[in-house]
Amino acid sequence: MIDIHAHILPGMDDGARDLEDSVEMARMAAESGTTAITATPHCNIPEVYDNYFGDEYWELFERTAEELKKRNIPVQLLPGMEVFSTPDLPELLADRQIITLNGSRYLLMEFDFQEDPGFAGWILGKVAELGVVPVIAHAERYEFVQENLGLVYQWYRKGYGVQINKGSFAGRFGRAAQRAAYELLDHNLVSAVASDAHGTYARTPWMRDVWQELLEEYPADYLRVLFDENPERICRNLDLVRFRQIPFPGLQNHYQV
Repeated sequence: MIDIHAHILPGMDDGARDLEDSVEMARMAAESGTTAITATPHCNIPEVYDNYFGDEYWELFERTAEELKKRNIPVQLLPGMEVFSTPDLPELLADRQIITLNGSRYLLMEFDFQEDPGFAGWILGKVAELGVVPVIAHAERYEFVQENLGLVYQWYRKGYGVQINKGSFAGRFGRAAQRAAYELLDHNLVSAVASDAHGTYARTPWMRDVWQELLEEYPADYLRVLFDENPERICRNLDLVRFRQIPFPGLQNHYQV
């Protein structure tokens, strides 16, 4: 498995607290079958986290990657960030203050949980105009998505990636997020499942449990695309495997985004 969303860099945000914490997260990931992790600290959250790409990020990333090698932990660390969507995001991309997932054309984007859907559609479009492919982080957790899953149907049709958190399937983020996660999966609107790990006790990088849980209801070949193939394609800058979208009867599938 390849995990494209994990807060594993030490001390950058609300994820790993220190280097030892990062090492333990990587060890846990490896034991659950993960072979590569994209380090995605929060970035561009106003008055909370800046974490723009530069020497500080790169030095910390290389130090963490080197420590994993020194400890013989068989997990490859890849660069990236989870970017909070603000109106100036296109300018930040142009100024190279934002790094995509492993330097690919795919950008992990998050929103305020009560974001206006009109703004979400607008900023996704502006990013796409730059030749960057948005990957919407934990799409199932946004209230505006839970209220209208047809939004994700439209995003998927536009070629955007849709990432779901493993914890949502277990109900960690509430029943609405759990319902949305399963419905998006049932309608072939998920590109990748990731851990969104923040530590080793609560939101962990252990992926085997959700794989085994979903395997009871979904074909293994389908799950391999979401846990392995598409995450690898993102990191290698290749086109995503895409499924035939199944619209939501009665929902606003044609909401203008």
